[in-house]
Amino acid sequence: MNVTTLRSLIEPLLTTGDLESRVNNLNALRRMLHDLSPFSGEPVDYVEWVPAPVVTANDYNPNSVAPPEMDLLRLSIAADGFTQPIVTNEEGESRIVIDGFHRHRVGKEVEEVNDRLHGYLPVVQIRGERADRPDRMASTIRHNRARGKHQVVAMSEIVLDLKRRNWSDKKIGRELGMDPDEVLRLAQITGLAEAFKDHDFSEAWEAVTDIDEEYEVIAGA
Repeated sequence: MNVTTLRSLIEPLLTTGDLESRVNNLNALRRMLHDLSPFSGEPVDYVEWVPAPVVTANDYNPNSVAPPEMDLLRLSIAADGFTQPIVTNEEGESRIVIDGFHRHRVGKEVEEVNDRLHGYLPVVQIRGERADRPDRMASTIRHNRARGKHQVVAMSEIVLDLKRRNWSDKKIGRELGMDPDEVLRLAQITGLAEAFKDHDFSEAWEAVTDIDEEYEVIAGA
C-alpha cells in the first residue's frame, strides 16, 4: 500500500464527524503507530490530545515561576504554539501533571490559547514503572532540577516524605540527582522543624526569614 492510498483511508477519520470523534480517531491512530514504533519506549513518541479539564496539578510540585517568566511563557505559547507536551500520569479519569504545570495553566487559562486548542491539551504518559507516587515525585524533581527550577522548602518536604516511605539516602540521591550532603541538608531543613515543633524556645532563637537564601549559602559552602 502506498502513501496516497493510506492517506485516502485515514483522511475521512480525521476530517469528518464532530471534533471529539476526530480527536479520538487521531489519538487511536497515533497509539497504533506508537505500539509499532521502534521508539515505543519513549513517552514523547505518543503525544495524545486530552480535554483540558481532565489534566490536573499534582500536590507536591516544588517548582515556581516568577510573574515575568510566566508572562513570557504565555507569550511563547501564544506566539510559537505548544512545542512541548505536558508530562502526566493517568489516574482514574484524570491526568496528573508530572511536569509542565505552568504550560498546563496557560493552556487552560489563556483564552486565546484555549480556543486555538479547542479546549484540549497535548500530553504524554510517563513510563509505567514510574507510576507510583514516590517515583512520580522523583520524576517531577528531576525535570525541575534539569531546568534549575525548584523551591528549597518544598524540595525538603519531598525528601522527608521519601524517607518516610523507606527510601534510603542513597536511593534519594540517585533518583533526584543529589549528592549525600544535599540530601542531608534538605532532610534537616524540614526534619528538624518537625522534630522540634512541640518544643518551646526562648526569644534568643531567631527564625530564618528566607530559607531559600539560607539554603543557597549553606549549599555553596
